[in-house]
Amino acid sequence: MDFIPSLPTLLAFSAASLLLAMTPGPDMTLSISRALAQGKKAALFIVLGTTLGVVVHTCLVAFGISALITASPVAFTVLKTGGAAYLLWLAIQAIRFGSSLSVKKVDTAGGTPLANISNGFWVNLLNPKVIIFFMTFLPQFVTAGDPAVTHKLLFLGLFFIVIGMPVNALVVLAADGLSSWLQRNRGVMRGLDYAFAGVFSIFAVKIFFTQAR
Repeated sequence: MDFIPSLPTLLAFSAASLLLAMTPGPDMTLSISRALAQGKKAALFIVLGTTLGVVVHTCLVAFGISALITASPVAFTVLKTGGAAYLLWLAIQAIRFGSSLSVKKVDTAGGTPLANISNGFWVNLLNPKVIIFFMTFLPQFVTAGDPAVTHKLLFLGLFFIVIGMPVNALVVLAADGLSSWLQRNRGVMRGLDYAFAGVFSIFAVKIFFTQAR
């Protein structure tokens, strides 16, 4: 099974993905808001929609990056180096501005499952930060000379879903209490910010060091 990365790579990817799933962002804000306004079932359809968005991002990255490697390994190296710079920028932004979670019951009741899935899907798919993140995050865990790079990128994207979807579902199920608790305990959110910044700084330095060798 050449599409499965090495154990150290998989463990590093799992830690980063879990941390990312736990860090409050637009997807979490949307799902909690929908849970408070329409109930947990409606919010779970939001989670399903955002997950479908991740599937699309994964396919675009997997086949796009694979084509880039075939066309020019040098271009792939430039992309990875740029990705490392972007991850470092994310780390700095996390320290400077921190996580934001401001949830209000602004949704109207009566949204259909399809409408909620569509809402979650398009919010995720059209978010520029998500697009850039997937373009820079997934390639950090493959090498330019790997003949199974497309399959590995697809595997990593789906594995990201396996890790993130249960976290998002648990957030929805605990939406009311979790939202209030997080907004009362800003220290926890700052802890997540520093953890996020630390992990992605390590990735950035690792990639910069690798390219310099």
